[in-house]
Amino acid sequence: MKTKVVLHTVGQILLIEAGLLLIPTVVGFIYHEQASVRAFLITAAITAAAGALLSLVKTGKSSIYAREGFAITGLSWIMLSFFGCLPFVISRQIPGFIDAFFETVSGFTTTGSSILTDIESLDNAMLFWRSFTHWVGGMGILVFSMIIIPLGGKRSMYILRAEAPGPASAKLVPKMRDTAAILYGIYFAMSAALLILLLAGGMPLFDCFINVFGTAGTGGFSNHSASIGHYDSEYFEVVISIFMLLFGVNFNLYYLIFLKRFRAAIKSEEFHWYLGIVAFAVITIAININSLYGSLHQAVRHSFFSVSSIITTTGFGTMDFDQWPEYSRTLLVLLMFIGACAGSTGGGLKVSRVMLLLRTAKRSMRRMIHSRSVESIRFEGRIVEEETLNTCLIYLTIYCLVTVASIVLVSLNNFPFEVNVTAVVACINNIGPGLGMVGPAGNFASFSGASKLVLAFDMLAGRLELFPVLFLFSVRTWRR
Repeated sequence: MKTKVVLHTVGQILLIEAGLLLIPTVVGFIYHEQASVRAFLITAAITAAAGALLSLVKTGKSSIYAREGFAITGLSWIMLSFFGCLPFVISRQIPGFIDAFFETVSGFTTTGSSILTDIESLDNAMLFWRSFTHWVGGMGILVFSMIIIPLGGKRSMYILRAEAPGPASAKLVPKMRDTAAILYGIYFAMSAALLILLLAGGMPLFDCFINVFGTAGTGGFSNHSASIGHYDSEYFEVVISIFMLLFGVNFNLYYLIFLKRFRAAIKSEEFHWYLGIVAFAVITIAININSLYGSLHQAVRHSFFSVSSIITTTGFGTMDFDQWPEYSRTLLVLLMFIGACAGSTGGGLKVSRVMLLLRTAKRSMRRMIHSRSVESIRFEGRIVEEETLNTCLIYLTIYCLVTVASIVLVSLNNFPFEVNVTAVVACINNIGPGLGMVGPAGNFASFSGASKLVLAFDMLAGRLELFPVLFLFSVRTWRR
């Protein structure tokens, strides 16, 4: 392990975070929130000092490999969350460090799980920073860093692969830095389009920014306890639902559309599965809850929003789906596992990975009957390498082990089984709400400090596809 390269790169990323901390400082000045302004300035100074100190570590012309890429990614996200939670602690608006750390990890990982019982009590600057972490973490802070920091070809490649969601990370153009710029260009353009549509509907400007951050990053933090239900507007619900689904699509498809390669974009197998799953869930849940709302129109309205929110792992809410019939609740929990498309801002296992796992299982069953048969698995018109399939199986195995271990640890709180399971599932899949007391109308405040740290670990592991975080705890990772 080339530790100096890791520390130097983490230092540069902390310097970027110090600059980002100045944005909510401006919001604090606008709303005359002196305590918040002071907290952000102090945090920015501390973060900048730590970043500058680490950046002084000399690396020479050392190249990095997968091990360093994983270490940089995992350590950066932990450090970003550590320093990012300090404004809450310093201002005493979230006085407990573990609570503030949980909230910030939930923000950066775009999970949306919260320990807050009174969201409206926070200053506007704090609410802005809380949701802004969604937007930063949605596409990836390290992807953003590549645009600013000249990391070099191979270094950028390994970092992008470690941070990118999904079973594979493809370059859009030969240079990784240009790929990062293209991704963020698309991300910014879609965010701006949503902002304009929300403003056109009459939403207050501050609320527009909060909801754009939550929708684009598929995070779900709101500045109102009732979330999107606060506005009681079908227009806002439809617009946000559509954009949640759009941000759950692989961003490579948008690049193909930008190049006017419409046929290639439309032919995407993952995209077809994604739309098919959404359509099936919306229709069947609407039928299931129709009797609760008196009209099919209202049932479809609430079903469409909830399905869009859950499968994209956003976590916004308009209705408490925990009060729906068992079929609807069960199907929504299953959607938590599936998640959005690879290469999107959404979480979960990813549609493409689920497809590959199903096709691998189907092939294995055929081989039990026809032992000498040779059959390749195809995806998006190409033959999938055995290494990729093995990686998916390894991922699923570790995913299940981490999930089970987390449920066992969280169960020490003596909460109901449904609460423990869905709390872990909501965090490791970066969803936000679960069922019971952690449902859309609840929060995670009642969990012990130890359980919150376990759930924070799950959020980081889920957002970074497990390996970068787990490798940090391996002794072999840090050997020279």
